[in-house]
Amino acid sequence: MSFEFLLGSVGIGLIYALVSLGVFISFRLLDFPDLTADASFPLGGAICGLCMYVGIDPWIATFLGMFAGCIAGAMTGLLYVKLNILQLLSSIIVMIGLYSINLRILGLGPYLMDETPRMAGSPNLSLLDARTIFSPFINEDYSNQYLVQPLMVLAFVVVFWLLLNLFLNTQIGLALRATGTNQRMAKSQGIPTGAITILGMAISNGLIALGGSLFVQTQGGADITIGVGTIVIGLASIIIGESIFPTKRIWAVMMAVIFGAILYRLFIAFALSNEYLQEIGVGTEDLNLITAILVVLALVLPKQLKKYSKRRGK
Repeated sequence: MSFEFLLGSVGIGLIYALVSLGVFISFRLLDFPDLTADASFPLGGAICGLCMYVGIDPWIATFLGMFAGCIAGAMTGLLYVKLNILQLLSSIIVMIGLYSINLRILGLGPYLMDETPRMAGSPNLSLLDARTIFSPFINEDYSNQYLVQPLMVLAFVVVFWLLLNLFLNTQIGLALRATGTNQRMAKSQGIPTGAITILGMAISNGLIALGGSLFVQTQGGADITIGVGTIVIGLASIIIGESIFPTKRIWAVMMAVIFGAILYRLFIAFALSNEYLQEIGVGTEDLNLITAILVVLALVLPKQLKKYSKRRGK
């Protein structure tokens, strides 16, 4: 594995760390099985890509993508809270609707720039010539690209980890955690659980969409398929992080989730670049299978190690 390939894997892992923090809020803190992630990730990328394509400042484009994710998450929360639709079904409805919306957004750029006479959906949008938030710091020969991108994404991860830690220790943050732990008890204590759920879902999907915004800028294009398996990656990162770094403090749990996302991408990179595995036919098409195996190992190994240590102690 080359040094550049290692840095690239760490950079993608840091992007998915933001996604994992978003999934952590919905699945762990709110106890909300949310599949909106598979659509809010490409939504953030599509909005960010469209804005950069038409010439909007990349920093504004990045946070507009994040804001779009907040709206998507809030819509899922509204369907559940206001219309009493089941949690999982609410997220599926929003995910399905966003697929068509994302296609429209990706096809809107060429129409706005008068490159096509008809507004139609598109599965992708090229951003190879667009300015990104990384552009001012990258040399003309792209020699430092593999160093600049991970460092800037790391800055995003650190900032949002700190902000989340501060938020979850405020009254609203504690109310959010209480809502996920026991909604009936929280409601009896006067907590507006409906509004808190909508807020939590907005924050969750906003972080996921922010990851999508950064992802398309590192890849040089937005694509409708980048959201496939997002929720699986987020859950895998959470499970790996919590299994390897068991802890109770909320700041440490979120740190474990971040490390879990990085380790997940490093495991994937190792599996795809290992010569022995390549010889036996393992390739990029086996990515989801590798993910499933990693999740199983992360769930089973800690329990087996505990059993082994108890037997050894006896």
